[in-house]
Amino acid sequence: MTELAHGPAGTSGAPAPASTAAPDLTRLTGPEPDELLRPARPVVMGVLNVTPDSFSDGGRYADLEAAVRHGLRMRHEGARLIDVGGESTRPGADRVDAETEAARVLPVIRELAAHGVPMSIDTYRASVAAAALEAGATVVNDVSGGLADPDMARVVADAGCPWVLMHWRGHAKQMRDLANYTDVVTDVKAELGQRIADALAAGVAADRIVVDPGLGFAKGAADNWQLTARLPELLALGFPLLFAASRKSYLGALLADPDGTPRPTDERAAATVATSVLAVAAGAWGVRVHDVRGTADALAVWEASGRPRLAVPGATR
Repeated sequence: MTELAHGPAGTSGAPAPASTAAPDLTRLTGPEPDELLRPARPVVMGVLNVTPDSFSDGGRYADLEAAVRHGLRMRHEGARLIDVGGESTRPGADRVDAETEAARVLPVIRELAAHGVPMSIDTYRASVAAAALEAGATVVNDVSGGLADPDMARVVADAGCPWVLMHWRGHAKQMRDLANYTDVVTDVKAELGQRIADALAAGVAADRIVVDPGLGFAKGAADNWQLTARLPELLALGFPLLFAASRKSYLGALLADPDGTPRPTDERAAATVATSVLAVAAGAWGVRVHDVRGTADALAVWEASGRPRLAVPGATR
């Protein structure tokens, strides 16, 4: 079985040209995919946005040194994976080209790989994913669920790496107009099921697939709460599930001031921790968060308490 994880040591500098060629992962060392996808404890994925315009921390880690320092800090605080992204996917965000995205993420991935940090690449482009895997990332976190780039499935299948398939209906500037559902949970489950079927048909191994309901992507606040409350229905798909609510606008709306002003993004940590623990208690494989320490601490309390599980009336398991 191909080994995945930390990647080779490397140096920062100009990124290598992105390529859709299958990356050579045979030289990498680290935990087998089974250890990641069937972990002894929930996976905490730390968010590392190396972008100037992400909704929560845009520009804060655009500098290589700052990005690497933050990635190392999150790893120390308990992140199992550092999720490196080079294009903002917030609603309304402008897209960047593959060369710009690669130039942002590859130096960071190489430096963190040199420190033995396991990483996922947050991209919907096959060329960027292939280059990131070559640089030392070991998981592809694709917000488009494979829809944005038809070459992504081949890159993932050839690499044999885990692939997070998120529920997605369109790019950032379109998503607000696409939040129309008969029943959001039923519809998201069906659409994720189709993404899974497409991935399997393209040769991706079933035991490499993780699903993500895509909170906030073409979804209103009520949709996000329905997906949270009925998470076991999505778990019935039979695949590990990543839950990514961190600092999102529906939490800010819930915690709004009496005049309706949403809670600022950097003041949504407690709500993020609460929703993340509830998701894990419902059966989520992992959580994607900006605030790693608080989440890891809360999950430690949950584990010490015997890992109590949520029972959701009317949900199917």
